Amino acid sequence: MLRYGRLTKDFLKVEILLCLCHPGITHSAWLLVISLFVRFLTCYNKSLTFQGVTAVPEINHHGQTVNDIVPDWKCAQVLTRTALTGQYCRLEPLDADRHSADLFDAYALGDDSDWTWLASTQPESLEATAHWVLGKVLDDDLVPFAVIDVQTEKAVGLVSYMAIERFLGSVEIGHVTWSRRMKGTRIGTEAVWLLLKNAFEHKYRRLEWKCDSMNTASRRAAERLGFVWEGRLRQKLVRKGRNRDSDMLSIIDSEWPQRDAELRAWLSADNFDGEGRQVKRLEDFRL
Repeated sequence: MLRYGRLTKDFLKVEILLCLCHPGITHSAWLLVISLFVRFLTCYNKSLTFQGVTAVPEINHHGQTVNDIVPDWKCAQVLTRTALTGQYCRLEPLDADRHSADLFDAYALGDDSDWTWLASTQPESLEATAHWVLGKVLDDDLVPFAVIDVQTEKAVGLVSYMAIERFLGSVEIGHVTWSRRMKGTRIGTEAVWLLLKNAFEHKYRRLEWKCDSMNTASRRAAERLGFVWEGRLRQKLVRKGRNRDSDMLSIIDSEWPQRDAELRAWLSADNFDGEGRQVKRLEDFRL
């Protein structure tokens, strides 16, 4: 019989009792090696199942199960209002003078249905658009960008970093306001990829996406990009006089290398035919 013993104050000491009274046990040395290996993995918060024995997560000196250590964690780096450039779009620091006219024209192609789930309403004039854009530019809690179509050099949407928690390593992609000029293009996908790539390069551990629970299109778009649905925050806020439950999704740093590879593969020019139609869906690159 093999028993994994208790952790003492020294934490790494292991008490192993081998009962060799049973005549069928002839491999005590192997049992000793296996037991030490299981305890080694346990101390480093790994999981191992061997012949029905599963190593448990790390237990501290109080006997409590604790989470992984984050080695050398201090904080993420500052996200600055600096241009991010891709193949199909460029994210420029939002500027009311430079981008408002383009955005007004782009949003005018749609109607109020494009704004149902947003905090704002569709601006009805160039002046209203400029006022709306300026509000985001002056908000120090945001890092807002205009989405520029590199073929036309016109702004076709905007997006921001928000809920920036440098010391926690978390940031949200929000204020996502695409125009119908982005529909059927690669621009929206690449814009989010640029934001994800930049944030993870700045040492953020978690990228968030939140949307109204009724906005199923937004949730589907996030899940297509590789965000994982985590749950629903009930009665999170009141928007436009109505209750809003918020769906929470995220990508974390350990998932990013695979998501990055998938997005790069989908965005590759080789994945589109001569008429700009995708050869493979983004989901088809997912393992």
